[in-house]
Amino acid sequence: METDFNYQYTYPSSFSLINARKSFSFSHCSEIEEDCNVPSFFYGRIKSAFEVSKCFSALAKTVGSHFAITPGQLIYLKDPIVSVGNRELRFEAFSACNSVYARVDISSDGIDGEFLHSGCTNIDFNDQTIKAFNAVSQSDKLFLGVGSREVQFITDNHNTIEKKVSLPDRWIKGLGNVQVYLSQMEHLFKLSRIEAIQLFKTLPSTPIKGDYYLSKNSFGYIFSPSYRTNSLAIGGVHRLGLLRNLILSIDSLRIYKAGDEQSVAIVLEFKNAHMTFLFSKSVFRGFSGEGKNLDNLINKLPIEWIKGINKLFQTNESFNPTLLSIENNIGFKTMEELKSSLSGIGLLGYSLIDNSYFYRKLPFKLERLRSFNPRLENAEKIIRNEDAVIIEKTSDYLKAEVKGSGGVAHTVIRKNDNYHCTCNWYTNNKNDRGFCKHILAVQIKLA
Repeated sequence: METDFNYQYTYPSSFSLINARKSFSFSHCSEIEEDCNVPSFFYGRIKSAFEVSKCFSALAKTVGSHFAITPGQLIYLKDPIVSVGNRELRFEAFSACNSVYARVDISSDGIDGEFLHSGCTNIDFNDQTIKAFNAVSQSDKLFLGVGSREVQFITDNHNTIEKKVSLPDRWIKGLGNVQVYLSQMEHLFKLSRIEAIQLFKTLPSTPIKGDYYLSKNSFGYIFSPSYRTNSLAIGGVHRLGLLRNLILSIDSLRIYKAGDEQSVAIVLEFKNAHMTFLFSKSVFRGFSGEGKNLDNLINKLPIEWIKGINKLFQTNESFNPTLLSIENNIGFKTMEELKSSLSGIGLLGYSLIDNSYFYRKLPFKLERLRSFNPRLENAEKIIRNEDAVIIEKTSDYLKAEVKGSGGVAHTVIRKNDNYHCTCNWYTNNKNDRGFCKHILAVQIKLA
């Protein structure tokens, strides 16, 4: 069940026009008191107006897409978040089914404006705004103001206001998981605009149940239902239709795959911006349900450490774990645990273009963010109830019995570093989506 944070606003947002100067004052709300007292995060002009507006349209389309949910679940649709800081703007969103992650990064070279406060807020992409995005032309100038409550996109021909909505827990879970996939991506192909246009002509327009394959031949790149040597498997390939309206405007397109082949990433490059898409292995796998970094959260670090990092870094600032370890005399293993903790609560992201982590500050107290790993919490509950028993243990072998839901006992086996469990989660997912609670419980007991 989703447990959204409830926002409260003290005054409405306002707009004024004085001597041809458009001025915006936005009401906002955050669980962080310091951010509540800030009148505005950013106001300025976006230089590549047409291309960025196209990206915003694609982001809105992503939010409105539901590839594997029933109509009754549409009440959980939520909108993008925007991170403001370090002279950059980042807009992030998930599809309604959580199987697609999308991010628009606008670099400092593409922005002419004032960064008034560093932080992160969520926004509403409504129908009126989406129409305004689609209507921006090559000759229009795009001005953008970001406050904690509202975002306003202004062109010479359009004036729209977006009202902020609440951010659900699963977004933060997803934000904690996607960076794990992105940080482990392997670059496969770089396509020119012409090559990308030709590739997307072979993209099926109807939903596909099985895998499709991306490969390169003597004529270029193609999507095909048949496997070929060195081809890339893509589940739910019709989801790539989210990119279709962007292809004519790109400079180039990059394609990445995860080492475990559980996800695929595509980065579209523009003059002053780029847009990243991450696709889960299938439409039935949402990123909020992944748990690839849970085993790194076994040893909980003091919240004071996380608070210290949160004060040290600004939103969108580069996060280099190795450099941070050396400069602050922190062990590399401890830094890896700290990085995992920050990622798991949505405070770190990963850029494929820069091949580096970036920091993001979310509008919630750290205590709230630290409660978003139910599988790990269930494993800790097993330990508190003393329901995990080590039966046999050698240097390269371990056998344990763990009591699960309903009192059913499951057997956990470790051979060298490979874990197995007899529960349904392991049967269905193996360890592709992180360890089950029974394996995590054994790891906690060992730790």
